[in-house]
Amino acid sequence: MKSKKIMSAALAGALLAGTIAIPGLAQAQEPEIIRIYSSLPLTGSAAGQTITIVNAINMAIEQKTKDGLVCDGKFKIDYVSLDDATAAKGSWDGPTEQANANKAVSDPDAMVYIGTYNSGAAALSIPILNQANPPLVMISPSNTAVGLTKKWNEGEPEKYYPTGKRNYVRVVTPDDVQGAVGAKWARSLGARNIYLLDDTEVYGKGIADVFEKTAGEIGLKIVGRDGIDGKAADYKALATKIKAANPQLIYYGGITQNNAGQLLKDIRAAGIKALFMGPDGILENAFIEAAGADVANGVLTTAAGTPDNRLPAAGRKFIADYKAKFKSAPEQYAIYGYEAMAVALSAIEKVCAKDRQAILDAVFATKNYRGALGTWSFDANGDTSLSDMKGNRVVNGKWVTTGLLKFP
Repeated sequence: MKSKKIMSAALAGALLAGTIAIPGLAQAQEPEIIRIYSSLPLTGSAAGQTITIVNAINMAIEQKTKDGLVCDGKFKIDYVSLDDATAAKGSWDGPTEQANANKAVSDPDAMVYIGTYNSGAAALSIPILNQANPPLVMISPSNTAVGLTKKWNEGEPEKYYPTGKRNYVRVVTPDDVQGAVGAKWARSLGARNIYLLDDTEVYGKGIADVFEKTAGEIGLKIVGRDGIDGKAADYKALATKIKAANPQLIYYGGITQNNAGQLLKDIRAAGIKALFMGPDGILENAFIEAAGADVANGVLTTAAGTPDNRLPAAGRKFIADYKAKFKSAPEQYAIYGYEAMAVALSAIEKVCAKDRQAILDAVFATKNYRGALGTWSFDANGDTSLSDMKGNRVVNGKWVTTGLLKFP
């Protein structure tokens, strides 16, 4: 009798544990993991911008999944945020970004890679992800260098895709649009003599090149051009050189992290009153902090997108939700981080399989997507169909959007 009780108890335990199948009784299964990595510079002054991107990515998961579950609970999204910056450098770091890409490639659960923030970092990681078997799709919220997707410098874009097949898309408008708009904006402001500067990185030099090309086409005169050392102690000698050229506008192609604040301080200290314009690489609160609010007042930047009040309902809702959740306004690229994750989740829902190639194909097949940025599509190069650009100005120590930038 005792042995029967022991057997009954053991049987009951096995049934509770689900280790014995009973005909007609469905067995609950744990969802499989689909891992999505992001790689962004979370150390250094870019963190003010990139943390808002990470926040927005998490918001997309919260709003577009059921507690992280997709495909009727078959898969659970596991989001892992990686830092591609180092404290020593204070900005993105090549070896760190390559290590992040290799980490994702070697993870069999990894299906999507969101990044990078900097175009130079993307130039290093795209080939790593491209050569995975199968390749890992990369969705960037902020890379704008033209050559990542289209012909620009020698060997571009082919050198980034060793397999000959594309695995990279971006939800932001590239610099062949932004650089041209910047030059046309400069002309509309009455500037005819321009001094060009860049930080020598893929992004910074590339957008300055576009600006210069367009400037020549629309009758602007480039009175000087220099590449700066982003680690220099000061730029007093360069400021003296710029002052002698007497420009009406100085255009800086580059990022905040390459000492843009110090550059502007030395230019203003030299008594140069010319307009100062840059691309979205300095559209950060960190730039104003580095230069000082009084010095930064009046600085102009271009950026992809439309003013907040002209966004579609989904975009305005994103901004309202973000402010409610984090008690602060999102920076420029947060909404692009949200859109990147939303596109990734949409592709996963369409495929509903742990299949890198199928998910990559589904991302590239994104057409007429109605998202926070509007209704848009990816083209064969992986570029968005959106091309709106907006202007921004520092007013009383804060970035203020001036409106859409539309020129003939």
